[in-house]
Amino acid sequence: MDRHDKDVGGESAGSDAAPTGSDAVPTGPDAAPTGSGATSAPTGSGATSAPTGSGATSAPTGSAAASASADSGAAPAPTGSAAPAPAPADSGAAPARTGIAALSRRSQVVAALVLAVVVATVCVHVGMVFLHVAPSNTVSKEHGRTVDDWIYPEFEQNWKLFAPNPLQQNVAVQVRAQIRTADGAGRTTRWYDLSAQDGAAIDHNLLPSHTQQNELRRGWDFFVSTHDAQNRPTGLRGELSERYIRRMVLLRLHRHEPLARGEAFDQVQVRSRTTAVQPPEWSDEKINGKPVLRVLPWWSVTPGDLPLAGADRARRDVAVAQNGGVR
Repeated sequence: MDRHDKDVGGESAGSDAAPTGSDAVPTGPDAAPTGSGATSAPTGSGATSAPTGSGATSAPTGSAAASASADSGAAPAPTGSAAPAPAPADSGAAPARTGIAALSRRSQVVAALVLAVVVATVCVHVGMVFLHVAPSNTVSKEHGRTVDDWIYPEFEQNWKLFAPNPLQQNVAVQVRAQIRTADGAGRTTRWYDLSAQDGAAIDHNLLPSHTQQNELRRGWDFFVSTHDAQNRPTGLRGELSERYIRRMVLLRLHRHEPLARGEAFDQVQVRSRTTAVQPPEWSDEKINGKPVLRVLPWWSVTPGDLPLAGADRARRDVAVAQNGGVR
């Protein structure tokens, strides 16, 4: 009985122990291959045996693999199909918008309207300039007033530069006045070069005014074209040009000769000083550089010639009325 129990106990103990006989790990033909074959991964709880040849051991797929992943902190290798390749970064992102497309919808509408207005204005301006410089035609005859209102005074086209004989003279308009003082005496001012004053105002000025550029020049051209060589008007426009020149020079004289109490402009005199433009040094052209003067007669000043001098005008109106309308 004791022997039987002992055998039973010994058999139980022996079943738990590692086999040492025929149940042990085979080392002969049944042993793990040592050549080029790879050891198959166990699917139980045991560990894989290390290969001794050139074959690589496949990754464990059981609890051993999970344990190894947990111990190392790395994610377990997927089994079955291969791991998918990572998607390229930002492959689905929309490209960044630039220019007008980057603006909001409302800003895009405003920008489109502004652009349309600019394009329409440029087209209208080019058309008006073309009709202004083109020979007389049906459109310019019918809409000539509209074209002139658009062109003058800022967009006037002067084609003298492209004429067969362009202007090669410098014309300076000068003026002086006789002033009657309060005691009845008179004095004569010096000559004021109005053209030189306009030139000084234009030099180094990026945006000179139309008045500085053209008022005096166009006024003098208007006078010359409506008077003969003896300074006599050739028609009604001649008298109009005289009044225009007289008012313009008096307005400028008032800035340089402020009238004292009791003084008034009695007469004004205008002259032009024309000088030929000298040729360049490499030219053989000979030009007389002596100035040519054109002196106009003295013009009497009327109350209507001083529309901006209210007090002086009122005083002179009273003086004229007292003299029976005679100066």
